[in-house]
Parts: sequence; structure tokens; C-alpha cells
Amino acid sequence: MFACAQFVALTVVAMLFYPGGTFVDPATMGYSFFRNFFSDLGRTHAHSGAPNTVSAILFFVALTVAGLGLATFFLAMRRFFRQDRSARLLSRLGSLAGLVSGLAFVGVAWAPVNLAGALHRLFVQVAFLGFFVAVLSYIGAMLRTRTYPRRYARVCGVFVLLLAAYLLLLFFGPSLWSATGLIINATGQKIIIYAALISAFVLADGSRRLIAAAAARHSTAG
Repeated sequence: MFACAQFVALTVVAMLFYPGGTFVDPATMGYSFFRNFFSDLGRTHAHSGAPNTVSAILFFVALTVAGLGLATFFLAMRRFFRQDRSARLLSRLGSLAGLVSGLAFVGVAWAPVNLAGALHRLFVQVAFLGFFVAVLSYIGAMLRTRTYPRRYARVCGVFVLLLAAYLLLLFFGPSLWSATGLIINATGQKIIIYAALISAFVLADGSRRLIAAAAARHSTAG
């Protein structure tokens, strides 16, 4: 929950410090929410050519913490799915994919797009593909576990549909070199990132509540 909140807070501040420039127009001033990517915040120099030190540091911290938080969260999620063999196997697959996804997001932070473009894009693709496999696996685990509230499976179901749509955009979407294509891609990224943060926050809060309820029952039984 902290990892989600700090990512939103730090990237909002980073947007305020971004000097300017987009993929197709280096002359724009400041950060354009619908024309700049999150990755632009991590550039050592903005598209305008100006140094981007403050935004780059904030983005680096925000995404590193978020990626590590995501990886840790998926590893911890396995504890809820030990009763059913199928759920146990699905949760293990989900945790492995989630770990890969979280570490790939850290890789995105450590490979600024203007210094290591190919590696940066590879990390992005691995991160979102891993995230898709992780969430899809955990949907199956949730549906196989009677004690796990179904509402969280529904939250994951909505998110995985959005993520599937974003993967299609990521791999087969319009070119970034056109003004319309840039807006579609940048806006799509914002939607999926914020949807991921909301979903992860809801699941983390739900997990916290389940742990607290289990502890209360144990205390009462004792």
C-alpha cells in the first residue's frame, strides 16, 4: 500500500519538475499528461535537451520502491492459497510471474530510456507480460479458494481485461511518431498504471484485513 501511494506522490512531483519536450515535439513546455510517458520522467535529459535531474531521481526512487513492493506482495500472497492443490500451484505460478514483473519494473527504473532504450523497452514488455500472468494465475487461485472473498477476484478480473487491452496497444498500437498515436499510447499507459496501482492497493488492503480477521479469531479462540 505504501509502495502504491509513494509512486503516485513522487511521480506527481516529478511531473512538476520535468523541463519539457515530448517524443514528437521537443519544444513543448513542462510535462504533458497525455503526451508524455512515465518513462520521460526518468530520462537524464528531457526531450527538450534540458537536464532532468530532479524528475529522474524522483522517478527512479518511485519505480524502484513500487517494483520491489510488487514483487514482495506477490510472494506474500501465497499464504492465502494453501488449502487447495490447484490454488496452491496457481499461486506459485502467480508469485513467480509477479516476482519477475516487479524486478522488471525495477529494471525500467535503472535503465533510463535515453541511455538504454532497447533494454528499457525490454524491461517494460517483460514487466507487463509478467504482471498479466501473475494476475491471471491469482484469479484462478482465488476462485479455487472458498475462504478468499470473491470481490477481489472481480477486481483482478477487471484489471486483467484492461491489462490485456494495454498489451495489445503496447505490441500492436499506433506509431509514436504521429501526434494521435502518441496521445493514444501515453494515455493508455496512464490508464493501465493507475489501474494497476488501484488494484494492488485494494488487494493489499484486503490482505491486511484478512490477516487481521484471522488474528482476531485466533485470539478469541485462545
